[in-house]
Amino acid sequence: MTDSPVNILLKQLIDFDKSISQPLYVQVSQQIIHAIQRQYLSEGTMLPGTRVLGKLLKIHRNTAVAIYEELSSLGWVEIIPNKGTFILKPVQKTATIKIPTQKINQVYNAAKTTGFPFQKTFHLASTIQLTNATYTINDGKPDLRLHPVHQFIRWYSAAMKRKTLIKKWSRSDKISGTLFQTQLCNYLNATRGFHIAPKNLVNTRSAEMSLYVVSQLLIKQNDIVLVGHLSNYASNMIFQQSGASIRAIPVDNEGLDVEYIRTHFIKGSIRCVYVCAHRDYPTTVKLSEKRRLALLELAETYEFAIIEDDYDYDFQFEEAPMTPMASADNKGVVIYLGKLGQSLFPSFQTGFVVGPENLILEAKNYLQLLDKQGDLIQEQILSELINEGEIHRLMKKNILIYKQRRDTLCEQLTKYFAKTATWNIPTGGLAIWVQFQPKISLVKLAEEAQKIDLFLPKVVLYQNKNTCAIRLGFGHLNEDEIAPVIKKLKSAYNKVAMKSF
Repeated sequence: MTDSPVNILLKQLIDFDKSISQPLYVQVSQQIIHAIQRQYLSEGTMLPGTRVLGKLLKIHRNTAVAIYEELSSLGWVEIIPNKGTFILKPVQKTATIKIPTQKINQVYNAAKTTGFPFQKTFHLASTIQLTNATYTINDGKPDLRLHPVHQFIRWYSAAMKRKTLIKKWSRSDKISGTLFQTQLCNYLNATRGFHIAPKNLVNTRSAEMSLYVVSQLLIKQNDIVLVGHLSNYASNMIFQQSGASIRAIPVDNEGLDVEYIRTHFIKGSIRCVYVCAHRDYPTTVKLSEKRRLALLELAETYEFAIIEDDYDYDFQFEEAPMTPMASADNKGVVIYLGKLGQSLFPSFQTGFVVGPENLILEAKNYLQLLDKQGDLIQEQILSELINEGEIHRLMKKNILIYKQRRDTLCEQLTKYFAKTATWNIPTGGLAIWVQFQPKISLVKLAEEAQKIDLFLPKVVLYQNKNTCAIRLGFGHLNEDEIAPVIKKLKSAYNKVAMKSF
């Protein structure tokens, strides 16, 4: 029986992976369904018994039973006691469209190209690069391993069991969002020096969504948006997709050069200026207090908006965070973007926008088109974490860890790159701006690093005639991982430098 045609076919078609999270019985049942759909197994065919299937696939009999029960529950097989398991042909609920000119081997192939034109854009080209390297460098992401998994299992379970959850989903969005937005406003007022109410705030799924919504409201085709030299690639993509004409402004050791804006642009010519609240991206240079005040004054005079992105507020090491420009804005020129819960797993983080009431009202209307449902469970959990002070405790705990990682990284950089690179020790954030001298090809550096199991994505490489630097993120690396990463980086650097000079 084990060498019957059906058994041989199953052995050839079924391939499963025990290392992935999807249950084995689901993997196998889905593959049997695909075999039925492709008519490898016809209606009425008798499948092998659970013992035979278990031996055939080298799985436990209980797993074989689960496979047939799954297929039965979905209507693909009929289990007849004392007789066996037989293939069924599920009732066709939709009409099948057959094209006379279609060949038999094309029946199940999806189209690769559209039969109609559509507008493509290079602004949205993916920056994602895949790698199998053991070690990677990013632009300053937190370590997801620090997320308190077991605590969140309890919190999530408690939120799901609350009887008020269904009622909140049934209410209007303005009512259901009030509690969380009130808690978030209280938190921001206490930590950032704001004096805001829910009418001044809208929360989104992410910081990127926040900037996208703001850009859609602010920017028309060919509007001028000013950003710092080098600047944030992700933000630039959003601005360009909105139709903006991006102009780069010099950045020095005091941050964005506000005087340059005053001398090179006239009133009414600028739509908005994008600036990082604490540390310039990617250079980590802090915008001085003097220039903050000058930028606020210039925004009022020249009638442009300031988009203040506080992307790394949660990671301050040596000193208290600077008060956002938005907290001193009584003229309605600043739009503040932030994140809540950066010490948590991404699905529990939320982005938010703080701004004048009329702008926030429009943002909420726009958000209805993108994300009307929202995530009430996430909001419930974050509300409680704010109320109980857990957000603050998690942030403080992780700051100590990240500060030690920063110090370890600087020690390793001094050990290996003291004569070939320069960097400043940032007072916060999860990345260091490392400039190489003499200059080398960073593309070749990434290629050599890849050969020795270290991945440098293109988004951390910055090279032009005046710059040869990488934004070296360290937050995702523990102290045991930092040493081999920098050692490998030095080895790759030496190979490139040897070929260059």
